[in-house]
Amino acid sequence: MQTPNFSIEFYPPKTVDGAEKLRVVRHKLSELHPKYFSVTFGAGGSTQGGTLSTVLEILAAGEDAAPHLSCVGGSRESIRAILAEFKSHGIKRLVALRGDLPSGYGASGEFRYASELVEFIRAETGDTFHIEVAAYPEVHPQARSPQDDLQNFARKVRAGANSAITQYFYNADAYFQFLDETRKIGLDVPVIPGIMPITNCTQLMRFSDMCGAEIPRWVRLKLASYGDDTASIKAFGLDVVTQLCQRLLAGGAPGLHFYSMNQAQATTALWQRLV
Repeated sequence: MQTPNFSIEFYPPKTVDGAEKLRVVRHKLSELHPKYFSVTFGAGGSTQGGTLSTVLEILAAGEDAAPHLSCVGGSRESIRAILAEFKSHGIKRLVALRGDLPSGYGASGEFRYASELVEFIRAETGDTFHIEVAAYPEVHPQARSPQDDLQNFARKVRAGANSAITQYFYNADAYFQFLDETRKIGLDVPVIPGIMPITNCTQLMRFSDMCGAEIPRWVRLKLASYGDDTASIKAFGLDVVTQLCQRLLAGGAPGLHFYSMNQAQATTALWQRLV
């Protein structure tokens, strides 16, 4: 069995204090030797500078890093300039997404879908970049149907994506069903499960409601029963997510991508149970 690849996601800090805290977190997580770190990209490109500076700092420390690149609100010229800058810094991997517009903005830009961005990247840069795209085992919240969502994913792969990272989920069956469906239509790129540690009940519920990630009823009820008992929430969450990861890896998942939320403890605790 091939050794699974683990990777870790950060978001770019917005303050000097946040940047310093992230350095401490990154140093701790680097000890786990992930395959790479990814760094998110804000709505409408709002954190573009922070994304790149964070990626460059990671690269300078001898780690591999992948900036997120969103296309909504962008032009071909602006994306071309970003790709040229990535290339000039020796960046070899990126995460290509449609992205979200800042609140209050309507649709704009020359790209409508992530598949168009992937196609453009390939046309402009050939095989320079390893391109990751997003996958949604529980269906994208804006998709018209599961079938449409699957075809959207297929378009990204056929446009040139090398692999995919999923939205986080807590139902392993959804992941394996998604894989079965992709194989039936001839797709064979690696699909890496995105893993969200459970450390804060309120935050998790809010994120999940926004992105369409389902929290199983029994997990919701159990979390709610702990009230403000943070230690019990974290201990229960660690058990739930560890079991999810173990089942995914045992079922053949090629790796795991941890949404760290710029914290080290939860990801480290999970990692130590899995390796």
